[in-house]
Amino acid sequence: MANHKSAAKRARQSIRKTAVNNARKSTVKTVEKSLVKAIQAKDLKALPELLKKFTSSVMKAAKTGVIKKETGSRKISRLSTRVSAAK
Repeated sequence: MANHKSAAKRARQSIRKTAVNNARKSTVKTVEKSLVKAIQAKDLKALPELLKKFTSSVMKAAKTGVIKKETGSRKISRLSTRVSAAK
């Protein structure tokens, strides 16, 4: 347990930020899975919307430091290529 008031506050902040980061990371994974399923099912109507949603969630995660920017760009690039090939 923290011995100082400021250390206790930092501990509380850390818990909150960890929860937010985990939620963002989970969102990215969920949207990625739904996009991959749509690619495999060749659901051409849903692909553009899912890709847009995926790109948005990945860039939001990268902007806030949940994932690295290069990792986000790589994920977007690879899935964009798969969406283009599916069309």
